[in-house]
Amino acid sequence: MPAKEAAGGKQKKKKWSKAKTREKVVNAVLFDKAGYDKLLKEIPSAKFISPATVSDRLKINGSLARRAIKDLEAKGLIKRIVHHGAQLIYTRATSA
Repeated sequence: MPAKEAAGGKQKKKKWSKAKTREKVVNAVLFDKAGYDKLLKEIPSAKFISPATVSDRLKINGSLARRAIKDLEAKGLIKRIVHHGAQLIYTRATSA
């Protein structure tokens, strides 16, 4: 008698639980006219601006969000608070 059978009968192999998969969002890689207008209208009035918030609000990818933020800063519409490594944090530019 083989050692396997003597150890306690045939057992089923453990099934791994299926991981929950998130829906992949398809973000834009280029601005269209409406998206760029929305950027100029909404983002400069936000209190907290980071590439993640811009990407989420406008449904654009991260690299486009970073470029958009640099563009807004160059125009003087937003002001940098923190630039630490890859983490960029901005706020609206106040006139005071």
